[in-house]
Amino acid sequence: MSSAERPATELTPPEAARWAARAGLPLPADRHSSVAATANHLLSVIAVLRELDFGDTPPAGAYRADGAHRTGGEEHHAAV
Repeated sequence: MSSAERPATELTPPEAARWAARAGLPLPADRHSSVAATANHLLSVIAVLRELDFGDTPPAGAYRADGAHRTGGEEHHAAV
């Protein structure tokens, strides 16, 4: 992981245990390190996603599963 992908401060095993306990999920001592490592990995992935430039990409709600947004054809709506 490059320094650009790594959060400024990484979650330590004691911090992971403390945050888990605050959330009502007490961790056994042997899980503190693995939970901290997993959280740090997720934070690094999120940091990379935040740096992506989506430019003029419309939000997902702008797309239709039936393809009407691409063809300009007649729109069909499913009965609910």
